[in-house]
Amino acid sequence: MRVLVLVAIFAFNIFALDATIEIVKKIDKQPKIVVINGGSSGVNKSIENKFFKLLIGDLKVSTHFQVKNGFVIGNYEDNLVSRDLANEGIELAIKAKIERESSNRLIASAKLINVQSGELLYEKFYAISKPKRYPFLAHNIAIDINKYFGFESIEWMKRYVIFARYLSPGESEIVVSDYTLSFKQSILKGGLNIFPKWANQKQSEFYYTSYRSGVPTLYKINLLTGERRKIISSNGMLICSDVSKDGTKLLLTMAPHDQPDIYLYDIKTKRKKRLTRYSGIDVGGSFVDDEKRIVFISERLGYPNIFAKNIGGGSVEQMVYHGKNNSSCSTYKNYIVYSSRESNSAFGRNTFNLYLISTKTDFIRKLTSNGKNMFPRFSENAESVLYIKYLANQSALGILRLNANKSFLFPLNIGRIQSIDW
Repeated sequence: MRVLVLVAIFAFNIFALDATIEIVKKIDKQPKIVVINGGSSGVNKSIENKFFKLLIGDLKVSTHFQVKNGFVIGNYEDNLVSRDLANEGIELAIKAKIERESSNRLIASAKLINVQSGELLYEKFYAISKPKRYPFLAHNIAIDINKYFGFESIEWMKRYVIFARYLSPGESEIVVSDYTLSFKQSILKGGLNIFPKWANQKQSEFYYTSYRSGVPTLYKINLLTGERRKIISSNGMLICSDVSKDGTKLLLTMAPHDQPDIYLYDIKTKRKKRLTRYSGIDVGGSFVDDEKRIVFISERLGYPNIFAKNIGGGSVEQMVYHGKNNSSCSTYKNYIVYSSRESNSAFGRNTFNLYLISTKTDFIRKLTSNGKNMFPRFSENAESVLYIKYLANQSALGILRLNANKSFLFPLNIGRIQSIDW
């Protein structure tokens, strides 16, 4: 029974869907901008269209512009923009083109034009050696245009999402993707490989748990060299749920004596310290408050809820006082974002909403208002939250832009997801 509870806490299924970007709320007026397709060379039409749709989507997700739906056709070599666009009140235009070199490298060119005056404001060129990673060309253009105006950073668009998905009984693979899921690449197959977790901010390494030998074993893989290194093994279960900022400390969920608890593991000394000692289930530890404390999920109240305690010891503090199933959370500095069940239907669909709280104050903010929203993950600057949204028989990867009160959804048509990190 305990194994089933643990699986319910950590694992979840994703079903294919045909979702589109959803804007939940409106904010104040932003500059009006249009994307102009300035042509392509050596790139098939499908990639060309996807590239420009991604660029439009990135600008919308930035929440800093009013973006004209759909791109228009133009000539990249000049700075001319149709007067019809100016008459529509469009203030800015991004002209872009994408080309494939003989070496197979993709080159993207982008210029920013003041539509009203025709002035060239900005121009930059981008290259990528692996054509299937073309979505990052669009992401980088949007990031730099956003930076040109001094808007809040959207550098997180360059980060990889890493997740495990089931292939068949006892078989899973670990995949990296961009935040829109337009780029996906399988990086590990063979056996049951689950719970991937980025090992550093550079996303050059990651941890994962393998059940290939029958005993849960934590490994670390370097994406640049392919080197795999065994970290630790444990009977029962073994999950790396968080990594310290300097990469030297891990929070592990381990169950060497049947009951799962939270352990602090030192990479350098290879020593572990048991942080919780509850006779039931304690799982999913995350660093908080300058890594002096941890938050974790426990069944101490008879249902999953969020608690905190100092790493040095002391009593356990309950962090959430509503909901009957608070089984997933993410932390940033002194903030916690978590999923809370707000209905209890045995036959119908239950509602799970996301909330944001602070460990320093009584601050609490509801982030979603309907549906089933699960497994939140903070972006590197905590201005955005990645999560899974279930709608009827559909599922989507969601991005919450906290300062703008906007939400965007991307289709999860990638099979059954087991765990995810950003």
